[in-house]
Parts: sequence; structure tokens; C-alpha cells
Amino acid sequence: MDNIILTGMPGSGKSTVGVLLAKQLGYQFLDVDLLIQDREGALLQEILDSRGTAAFLDAEEAAVLSLNCHHTVIAPGGSAICREGAARRLGQLGCMVYLNVPLEELTRRIQNLESRGIAMEPGQTLADVLAFRDPLYRKYAGLIVDCPPEQPLSQTVQLVHAALKSGGLLR
Repeated sequence: MDNIILTGMPGSGKSTVGVLLAKQLGYQFLDVDLLIQDREGALLQEILDSRGTAAFLDAEEAAVLSLNCHHTVIAPGGSAICREGAARRLGQLGCMVYLNVPLEELTRRIQNLESRGIAMEPGQTLADVLAFRDPLYRKYAGLIVDCPPEQPLSQTVQLVHAALKSGGLLR
């Protein structure tokens, strides 16, 4: 297995789980949101506010298409799967693992919905975004790891590691 890509909703723990998993495996870690901010010279929420959701998704797709890494745990933004080109590129880079966190838990974790940099249209709720994205996460996922409410992220790391091993994706 060359790369591991953690997908899921904002608040699913992709970045935290990704750092811990990378340490455990001796891999590098790459947060695509930070790459977007560096490439665009602006915070995610600033991009959304000034340019809109479509332009944000374009910038996110461009960042994903630019990726060329090995032995890396990648945490793309939750909306990366909304663009087919980005989703396909992530699938080419490695195994996509969907961190499936229930809506109630996402709502509990996300306290800064308006400023977090989440690609959602005005009037949309987190439930709306999840309803749209969940089928896409499932479509592109090589593995799905269910994350029950209030499960410690350290336990999620162990579940991802175990799923990768049992799927023959890690030596």
C-alpha cells in the first residue's frame, strides 16, 4: 500500500487520525486543506466568502490533482469527493478510507460551522451536506470505518489500522 487517504465529513477526525496513523505506520502526513491555503494565500473560509463554493471546489480539485506523494497518509477536505477529478485522483493515490461518523457526533464536534471553511451553500445544514456526500464517500471508499459517537480518536486510529491490515492493505 503506497498511500492511505482518509475521507469523511468535516469533524470526522481525518486530520487528527491521519497524524496519529502516519506516526504509527512511519508514513508522512499531508493535510490538503493546508495545501489549499498555501496555494491560494487565504484561509478556507476566506476563499468561500470571497469566491464562492464553486471556486473553492475548483481550488480544492487543483490541489488534489497536484498531489504526487508516496508512503503518506492524506487528509483531503471533506468536499474533495464532490469533484469527480479529485475523487479519481485520490483513488489513484491509494486506498480511500471513509471515516463514517454519525450526524449527531459531527454536530457535537463542530462548534464553528460558520467559520470552519466547510463547502456548503447558504441555507444548507450539516445534515444536508452529509446526505449529499455520504453516497459519494461510500462510492469511492476502499474501506469504511464506522466511528460510534464519543469514540476516542485514538480508538479510531486502531480501527483504521486493523481494517487496513485485515484488508491486506498493510504488511
